Amino acid sequence: MVTLGVGKNMVQSIRYWCLAARVIREDGNGRDGQPKVLRPTELGARLFLGEEKWDPYLEDTGTLWLLHWLLATHREKATTIYYAFNEHNNPEIRREELQHALATVAAGIPSVRASQNTLRRDVEIFLRTYSRTRAMSEKTLEDSLDCPLVELGLLYETGDGHYSFARGPKDTLPDAMLIYALNQYARWKPGQRTFRFEELAYRPLGPGRVFKLDEPALAERLERLADFTGGAWQFSETAGLKQAIVTRDIDAMRVLENYYRGRAGVVNRGGQ
Repeated sequence: MVTLGVGKNMVQSIRYWCLAARVIREDGNGRDGQPKVLRPTELGARLFLGEEKWDPYLEDTGTLWLLHWLLATHREKATTIYYAFNEHNNPEIRREELQHALATVAAGIPSVRASQNTLRRDVEIFLRTYSRTRAMSEKTLEDSLDCPLVELGLLYETGDGHYSFARGPKDTLPDAMLIYALNQYARWKPGQRTFRFEELAYRPLGPGRVFKLDEPALAERLERLADFTGGAWQFSETAGLKQAIVTRDIDAMRVLENYYRGRAGVVNRGGQ
């Protein structure tokens, strides 16, 4: 509170979103009155700490894409964002429809007690996180500030309080961030080395779905996999069957390291 000059509620908010974005983690179980210790994750430390921190002020749009991926795949801490990008099948979003869907999800989890007011505020936070705020003279400056993730252009207001996802090519999405996402997706599927195009494009947690890439844009990205990964990931199209194939593991942190250091290519796990 003293270092940042913010109040107790803001400290709790910062703590929550840092956990949701996976840049800090909790150590310890909080038993016997002992508080859980917060520590930076490896990614959080690389981004924000040390003499050679990658992007401490979020000046690189690639970092925003990375944080979006981390939030949209964190079902427990960022449930509304996860649901909207992974489970919501309508390209349009209406507040009431999304709130009702989240209420249904919450009802199926005995440990969750979510009031309609809580869900309504959570939906509003989601919309404010990804869509621009209309300038209104009666709003305070703080209420008119947009979240940095608005820059990604993933969600826009269509009128009458309705919103729509912007599916298509994402010119500001670096290949390195897509490779990081693909690598993490593969880790969630232990033993699987071949991934059908439709899976990557449309399944929950699929990079194409989370980044809202349409089929031509995703296919174009995947066709560059072999060159970008030194053959570690390859894209095959045989008899109309499109699939990405993992031939060897890569070091995802080195992928990001090379991106932020301005170096081309990636590093395979265990060596150059």
